[in-house]
Amino acid sequence: MKSLIFATNNIHKVLEIRAALDGRFGITPLSEAGIDQDIPEPHDTLEENALEKSSFIHRLTGKNCFSEDSGLEVDALSGAPGPRSARYAGESADAGENIRKLLQEMKDVADRRARFRTVISLILDGMEYRFEGVCPGVITMAPEGQGGFGYDPIFIPDGADQTFAHMSTQQKNKYSHRKKALERMITFLLDRL
Repeated sequence: MKSLIFATNNIHKVLEIRAALDGRFGITPLSEAGIDQDIPEPHDTLEENALEKSSFIHRLTGKNCFSEDSGLEVDALSGAPGPRSARYAGESADAGENIRKLLQEMKDVADRRARFRTVISLILDGMEYRFEGVCPGVITMAPEGQGGFGYDPIFIPDGADQTFAHMSTQQKNKYSHRKKALERMITFLLDRL
């Protein structure tokens, strides 16, 4: 089985991607690869941050790897929080603080359209390839549901009647921006085997 280092230590992302891959590829997160360094995400775009992470891991290991950067882009906030989604309420903010800040900024906003967007940067045999996935939806007025992570409690994807936080991983993968980007990467990899 082909194996790739996944440039993350976020166990939620690892589990989501492993479920989406359904055993087609081995995924080694940084912790299992023996890498305990934090990789900065200093850029203003998802694309640049994804490349920063994959390039760092490839330089460190010389192995095939991929990274992703995902963000919540809210129309009424001119695309914010975008690449700063994980740090929206500050560098050490947790998901709850980020959600509270976002809902506060949107308290009087009627247009609640938003999208989750993922950009994957794959480095395979020394070449970089990119894949994107988008999940459009709306921001709720208040958090709903106990599952998921990040902004999942305040995001209802188009075609659903509940937030990501109400969904199992399998249900979420029907809509997931990360899965859409991942499926594009998988198709690309399968074509090259």
